[in-house]
Amino acid sequence: MIDNSVFNNKKVAFHTLGCKLNFAETSAIGKTLSEQGFTKAKAGEQADLCIINTCSVTDTADHKCRQAINRLNRQHPNAVMVVTGCYAQLKPDEISKIEGVDLVLGANEKFNVLDYLNKQDTTNKIHHSEIEAINDFQPSCSKDDRTRYFLKIQDGCDYFCTYCTIPMARGKSRNASIADTVAMAEKAISEGAMEIVLTGVNTGDFGKSTGENFFDLVKVLDALPSNTRFRISSIEPNLLTDEIIEFVGNSRNFMPHFHIPLQSGTNEVLQLMKRRYNRELFASKIAKIKAVMPHAFIGVDVIVGVKGETDELFEQAMEFITELDFSQLHVFSYSERAGTQMLRIEHSVSPAERKRRSEVLHLVSDKKTKAFYESQIGKKAQVLWESKVSGEFITGFTENYVKVQTAYDKQLVNSIQQVTLGTWNEDKTALCACS
Repeated sequence: MIDNSVFNNKKVAFHTLGCKLNFAETSAIGKTLSEQGFTKAKAGEQADLCIINTCSVTDTADHKCRQAINRLNRQHPNAVMVVTGCYAQLKPDEISKIEGVDLVLGANEKFNVLDYLNKQDTTNKIHHSEIEAINDFQPSCSKDDRTRYFLKIQDGCDYFCTYCTIPMARGKSRNASIADTVAMAEKAISEGAMEIVLTGVNTGDFGKSTGENFFDLVKVLDALPSNTRFRISSIEPNLLTDEIIEFVGNSRNFMPHFHIPLQSGTNEVLQLMKRRYNRELFASKIAKIKAVMPHAFIGVDVIVGVKGETDELFEQAMEFITELDFSQLHVFSYSERAGTQMLRIEHSVSPAERKRRSEVLHLVSDKKTKAFYESQIGKKAQVLWESKVSGEFITGFTENYVKVQTAYDKQLVNSIQQVTLGTWNEDKTALCACS
């Protein structure tokens, strides 16, 4: 039973796991609570309310969520514990049994935390709608630090890839109008945002629920009278049109930076995954980007060890991936997820082999990233300096997402400075800025 008297001091602690979309949504929840008088609990301060926004993309993600719940319960033993997010939508009963959890809110309920806290009958921990009933779009925007904002432009997914639970956790693809989305961006700019990252579950699907399209949104944002940078977060290769690539190549404010999910380097496995493209199309997108923007940073997502990925298919995939001109791989090991179609495939890859394949591709990624960074040495670049400080240094990112380091100067924070890119810093995590 929740005792509402614990909210007298109105201190709230947040913990967010998973993607940038989750962080944007936590920010929206936090804004609602702030408007009602809540303040964020400082480090070491006891909170009256804890909000845990969860991820459930893998078994490891579920495990991290449970660890976070237990840790926050120990840190804030008298707080009301509210768990929401994808894990809460998929497995509410499981979460409700964890010690200390007071409320479990599904995807349709997470933005109405106060409504559920104020309900008279609080003996029911779980408030959860069937995913088919979720149609609302809740706009969100979060600050990563003083320089970068993450703007949620789309939610949900209609793709139903065989390995993925996201459609079951977030529902159908939906979005706000271009006008409303641009208004959110303008608000962030008015607050001092120097960079805005467009985020979503299936970003390129923007416009499906309003009769608009992603490219039109990009054009309107680019025309805003500001010097704020824009980046496109992960976008499906079949939705990344040549038209968009060419526009970004000539854009005033959209950065030469792409994040594109490949998932597998063989057509056989892509078909098992029910992806909506083949590897030839993917390769053509990489080639197009590099033809228009040779200096563009390209991040690529890959999943290893899915059911049906034989040793031979993995070797073929690795050969294909190695030949691609990208800058970094984001490698994920396959995790069996309840309710997904991939569980019907007989051939399985052992956890040890999944780990080995992941390590192989991480080495490929390290080599590609090193080569890309070294190709930028000696070039001039515009660096947006961030507020994060590491020892005596401050870091920032170039237009094409090269991390740069220089001596800390408070005046640099949240400013753009032209520099010449020097050699690696001491731990080879960034290039040094030369005056």
